[in-house]
Amino acid sequence: MLHDMYEKIMKIWRAKDLRNSLLFVVGLLAVFRLFAHVPVPGVDVAALRSFFAGNQMLGLLNVFSGGSTETFSIVMMGVGPYITSSIIFQLLAMIVPSLEEMQKEETGRQKINMWTRWLTVPLGLMQSYGMITLLQRSSGSVVGVLPAFDKFVIAITITAGTVFLMWLGELISEKKVGNGISLMIFAGIVSSLPSAIQQTLATYDPNKLVTIIAFLAVALVTVWGIVKINEGQRNIPVQHARQVRGNRTYGGNTTHLPLRFNMGGVIPIIFAISVLVFPSMMAQFFLQARTEWIKNLAEWVIRALNNGWIYGISYFLLVFGFTYFYTEVIFKPERIAENLQKQGAFIPGIRPGEHTRNYLSSTVYKIIFFGALFLAVIAVLPLMVKGLTHTNALSIGGTSILIVVAVVIDMVKQIEAQLTMREYEAN
Repeated sequence: MLHDMYEKIMKIWRAKDLRNSLLFVVGLLAVFRLFAHVPVPGVDVAALRSFFAGNQMLGLLNVFSGGSTETFSIVMMGVGPYITSSIIFQLLAMIVPSLEEMQKEETGRQKINMWTRWLTVPLGLMQSYGMITLLQRSSGSVVGVLPAFDKFVIAITITAGTVFLMWLGELISEKKVGNGISLMIFAGIVSSLPSAIQQTLATYDPNKLVTIIAFLAVALVTVWGIVKINEGQRNIPVQHARQVRGNRTYGGNTTHLPLRFNMGGVIPIIFAISVLVFPSMMAQFFLQARTEWIKNLAEWVIRALNNGWIYGISYFLLVFGFTYFYTEVIFKPERIAENLQKQGAFIPGIRPGEHTRNYLSSTVYKIIFFGALFLAVIAVLPLMVKGLTHTNALSIGGTSILIVVAVVIDMVKQIEAQLTMREYEAN
């Protein structure tokens, strides 16, 4: 096994363009981590970390931003506003026929991507302003009193950081060795591991040995489950019709159509975090509203999302729902049915055309249920462990493990695909 791994690493190193792509990606991730440690002036970092440790929603946001929110850095919002913008346009494409048609063409997709980037700017301004306001009103004086102009300048700086990360993410994705946004979140999680291990060792208590072993066992089981679900698939048999040309017979072979249990990877988790954080950020704008019912509604939203039960149930349902939603976005059974019909292929026992489309849709929705349920359980796993052990499990949260493992699997697959393509070209 180690020999095979060594051989694969040497193949990557010998492929000059692939090696340069990986070094380029590592360099951009290093730039991201550098900016994540450039704090906005006027913030008590110690009080900020204490505040984040006691707030589960903000702890989730910190994981989502790659650890840059905890330091109140100039890229503290991560790519959250960009993901929120992407969700908005993907939802609109499902209900607006003109946008749905645009997604079918390359020029249309490019135009939608441009609109998504434009919408990121106002969303970034609103979310960063909401975060500043939230920290100002927190106990412990995390952020001092700021004039309106200073607050606006900080919000613009943080929004510029989000746009910068959006650009870095697109540059990374262009190298085809992984998804840029997922890799930046991955880099933030991995970079926090040494300090988490150091803190655990510094505060080690023999009485907590059983708890630590339990956490490690849960982490190992979680990794095993993530690998199984990500690699799990159902193979739908596909029969190719025989074609006779002269004295020769073509086709007639049987292949399969793989349907994965988790088609969306970590994207449903990332979507759910973005949507869960957004209402609380927006509610900060209306805490000083003159209309009483608006003010009360804003206070209720903040209290509700800070409630462990409401937060946990909302997170579970969002992850579960977004798994189905993202599958609907990326999996098009009508196109697959149409392509099979054009190729003279069919699923045994299923008539071509609409019957094939309906069969694929029903089959996918059945198998995705297990993938969605698994993702949702993993997402709320830290809350379950925290409730059973009465200790903070966010540092080894299921969300973090899921993102790390899924990103590594996706990156390995993309690199292997590039190596395979080069072998074909060489032959």
